Amino acid sequence: PASYCRAWALFKAHPYISNVVGYTTLFASADLIQQSIVTTWADIDWSQTARVAFVGFCFHANFNYHWLKGLERMLPGGGAKKVSGKVVLDQLVAAPATISAFFIGLSVLENKEDPLENWREKFWTSYKVRMQSMN
Repeated sequence: PASYCRAWALFKAHPYISNVVGYTTLFASADLIQQSIVTTWADIDWSQTARVAFVGFCFHANFNYHWLKGLERMLPGGGAKKVSGKVVLDQLVAAPATISAFFIGLSVLENKEDPLENWREKFWTSYKVRMQSMN
């Protein structure tokens, strides 16, 4: 339909805004899905979802937008060698940064006494799972 085409054209014309909206929506949706698996919709912790969306909005959307543009500048184009290089750099640099920002950011927003506790407990498991998903 025409409204879909206009919306798509708007998103393509404004990639930064699209990225911010996309990551915020992705993070909030993922949190809601995860919560709905372990609880009923009536017991959803909406403040948790808001915190997750806030971290996605403030950090992940901005970081990933600029990171991916930078990767493309460093290793322009495609081909197996360039794509492999982008993946390796992404896993060695961006993955630790984004995983850390997520866990530490949530802890700060939750006013945890030790904002690094959750990160220490979950970082390596999350990083290993991310690396395994690349295989």
